Amino acid sequence: MPWDLKSDRPIYAQLIEQIQLMIVSGVYPAGGKLPSVRDMAAEAAVNPNTMQRALSQLETEGLLFSQRTSGRYVTEDVEKIMQIKNSLALEVIHEFLSKMNQLGYDTQQTYSLLNHMLKEDEELGEQHC
Repeated sequence: MPWDLKSDRPIYAQLIEQIQLMIVSGVYPAGGKLPSVRDMAAEAAVNPNTMQRALSQLETEGLLFSQRTSGRYVTEDVEKIMQIKNSLALEVIHEFLSKMNQLGYDTQQTYSLLNHMLKEDEELGEQHC
């Protein structure tokens, strides 16, 4: 998963969001070991101190933990990971609804459009079986 950093917000905040996304999507699985700070910073093309700051914040939030001699790991708390996943999903939904509103759709029109799309997807799925 490539790092997609923009200049409109603090880099460390974007790193936090992207690492969370990598965890909830399974790129970094529960209990899995993360690459070193330097390796992650090089991959994201950021300063290692910035990556360290992001990882420290995720540790404070309980999503990561450190083993003094062997590095950082993703929590094994699957419930915690699901909480983050649900939180990220709600943010995406709110953004989507806001953009639909900007297009002039009210909530009911948006739901109607989504239902129409879901029915089309179901019909396409049935045709491929």
